[in-house]
Amino acid sequence: MTRRNRILFVLTILFSCIVLDQLTKKIAVETLKSSPPTSYLGDFFRFQYAENTGAMLGFGSELPELLRFWLLTVLVGVLLLVLLGFLLFSQKLTFAQNLALSLICGGGVSNFIDRMLNDGRVVDFMNMGIGWLRTGIFNVADVLIMIGLGLVLLFGEWSAKRKVEQEAAE
Repeated sequence: MTRRNRILFVLTILFSCIVLDQLTKKIAVETLKSSPPTSYLGDFFRFQYAENTGAMLGFGSELPELLRFWLLTVLVGVLLLVLLGFLLFSQKLTFAQNLALSLICGGGVSNFIDRMLNDGRVVDFMNMGIGWLRTGIFNVADVLIMIGLGLVLLFGEWSAKRKVEQEAAE
């Protein structure tokens, strides 16, 4: 993939992730904020409005506000900038690695935007589970990040090794 095509690909994925996540959060705020949870498939899937001051699954929400700001806003913002720079300028990433890291970056940036616009809170609105075994409440950005992490696990190191092996064989 040429540098130009890679940059267009990364920015398209990033933009798509942000638009999709922010749109679903806007719908959640408008329809779920002042409503009771709505269940589907025998309560396997539930729409339930929540605002998260922490990271995934509320991790860090109990930290003092100033520490949360430095960890979840400043540090995460810097890490997202580093990841975006890596995505835009690294020429050694495979297509799958570009896709995976772009999904992680897109979800991260959208949650970061949410945190900046909502006084340090992120809107969450989905929940899954059976009986007492339930996930935490999450959003589309969290799903995109998890898909990206899954792709990293599937194609991260393995694809890089395979590419090196193919180049060595030529």
